[in-house]
Amino acid sequence: MTRPQDMGITPSFTPRLILSLLLCGLVLFVDGYDLAAMPLALPHIAKALDIPPARFGFALSAVLLGLGVGAVLLAPLGDRFGRRRMITLSVICIGLLTMATASGTNIASFIIWRLLTGLALGACLPNVTALAAIWAPRGRRASTLTIVSLGISFGAIVAGLIAPPLIALGGWRALFLLPGAATLLLALALFLLFPPEKKAEPGTDARAVRPLARILRRPLRFPTIVFALLYGINAFGLYLIISWTPTLLPQAGFTLDQAARSITIIQSGGLVIALALAWLIDRNHAVLALAGAYVTIIAAFALLAILSTGTLSTNLLLLVAGGGIVGVHLCIMAVVTGVFPPDCLATAIGFGVAVARIGAIGGPLAGGWLIGNGAGPGSFFLFAILPMALCLLITFALPAARRAGQSGCDHP
Repeated sequence: MTRPQDMGITPSFTPRLILSLLLCGLVLFVDGYDLAAMPLALPHIAKALDIPPARFGFALSAVLLGLGVGAVLLAPLGDRFGRRRMITLSVICIGLLTMATASGTNIASFIIWRLLTGLALGACLPNVTALAAIWAPRGRRASTLTIVSLGISFGAIVAGLIAPPLIALGGWRALFLLPGAATLLLALALFLLFPPEKKAEPGTDARAVRPLARILRRPLRFPTIVFALLYGINAFGLYLIISWTPTLLPQAGFTLDQAARSITIIQSGGLVIALALAWLIDRNHAVLALAGAYVTIIAAFALLAILSTGTLSTNLLLLVAGGGIVGVHLCIMAVVTGVFPPDCLATAIGFGVAVARIGAIGGPLAGGWLIGNGAGPGSFFLFAILPMALCLLITFALPAARRAGQSGCDHP
């Protein structure tokens, strides 16, 4: 049976492959923007509606709940009807629902629109990630998948950059209306340019339920648990920071525009860190890469919690801490490509995305609870150390998970 390290449809990059991966990256760009838009708009929405920001915890988490449900219930439809068709339809829905979010007038309406948007994102993300992993050249999967996944960070970076001028131009609603319309144009580009799928392409078998059962029994059960815990807890920390940092930083002397740009700083750091980690992972140093990153993140959060820092030093520490979480999150998928057999890799990715939504939902809720109970920046960043410490411990289980994955190649 083919082992993880032998997977890859093409031996090198070709123009057609580059186009395919670029389109995958653009779809993930939309995902990244959409996930960042609500936290960036939240301070302005709360002010306009005269509602305390802490009450928007469920509105922030709704998109993540929908993403998890969509990854489990809707994403598998790509195996039956084709991932190309599923991705294009999902992007259309994302564009329409992003624009619909601008019509929100109360917390309940925001919860509904963000939940529906999350369903569309959940239907899309696993299919895009699976295609990118399957199409990646042999021996360069980690770097290829990480680079494609950077589309998520680029989307969040652009959201942070354009949020102040868009809000100044048309209020917080412009943050959803204009990008939503642009997403519909992307759907048209996907329809015209996305390459057709091969009938024999891995992961398109109608019996896709079999790999799901396989990753939940021995010997793949252990790597599945390790992957799910690592991805889920890291997602908790990631969305804890991304969801509440723009709202929290004004307490530390930041203006609203400076606080909004904190997301750009975090995501920019994530780009560089992810590329460095992917380089190490492709050279079989996954534990060194992730453990080193988590130790650095913990140290940066500790400094943010105990030191009274200025705007510049706070931004530098956020670059290290928040950027580190983003970088690790982007690279966890790359680690998975070296753990699971290729015939169930797409299923493992989809399962991980779904499980990670649990952690991602808990992050914003925990942050809202902390802020609602009077936690300031120091207490908030001190709390953020806890999930990172747990991830550090789980990282040391990766070698055993990899061995179990290799064993799984011989036990279909």
